[in-house]
Amino acid sequence: MVDRLDSGDEGAQAAPSGEAVPPGGERMNRVLTVPNVLCVIRLLGSVALVVLACTGRGEIFLWLFVVLAMTDWLDGKLAILLNQRSVLGARLDSWADAALYAALLFGALWLHGADLRSELGWIIPPVATYAVSTLAGFWKYQRWPSYHTRAAKTSWFLIIVGAVCLFGGWALWPLRTALTAVTLTNLEALLITILSPTWRADVNSVIKVLRDRKAE
Repeated sequence: MVDRLDSGDEGAQAAPSGEAVPPGGERMNRVLTVPNVLCVIRLLGSVALVVLACTGRGEIFLWLFVVLAMTDWLDGKLAILLNQRSVLGARLDSWADAALYAALLFGALWLHGADLRSELGWIIPPVATYAVSTLAGFWKYQRWPSYHTRAAKTSWFLIIVGAVCLFGGWALWPLRTALTAVTLTNLEALLITILSPTWRADVNSVIKVLRDRKAE
C-alpha cells in the first residue's frame, strides 16, 4: 500500500512533514518512480557533461545536454500521467535542474570562454538571482524551493535554443534572451518565497499565490 499525501481543491494543505501540498492533485511518498529515475539520470548526466567539457567534446556535450534537458520535460509529464507526483520528486527535479544548468554554465565557459567573455553582464544576473532565490528558500523553509513555474518552463525552452545557438556558433542573442528570462523567473520565485507562508511545490505563478492569499 502506497501512502499518499492528498490535497483538496480549496487550497494547499499541510502534509505530515509540515509542507504544503498544492491543490488539484495528490502526492505519494514512494521513492522508486519513473520521474524520480529520470531525475537521477539527469543528475548523473550532469557529471558526464562536465567530463565532456573538460575533454573538449563540445558536440557530444551539446547533444547530451539536449537529451538531458528533454528528461526535465518528460519527468513532469510522466509524473502526472502515471500519477507519480511526490514530494521527493519535486525536490529531485529541482536538484537535477540545478546540476544540469550548472554543468551547462561550466561547459559553456570552458568551451566558449572567449565568446562569452563579453557576455558576463548577461550571465551574472541569472546566476546571482538564482543564488538569492535558493538561499531565501533555505532561510525561510529550511529546504530547496521547487516551484516549477510557467516562467521556468519557458526559460527551459529558451535555454535549449540559446545553448544550441552558442555551441553551433550561430548567434548570441538567443542566449541573451534566455538569460534574461531566467533572471525574471528567479525573481518571480523569490517573490513566491516571500509571499508563501509554507513550503510548496509546483506553483505555476506568483499570481496563484496571491489568489490563494486572497481566498484565505
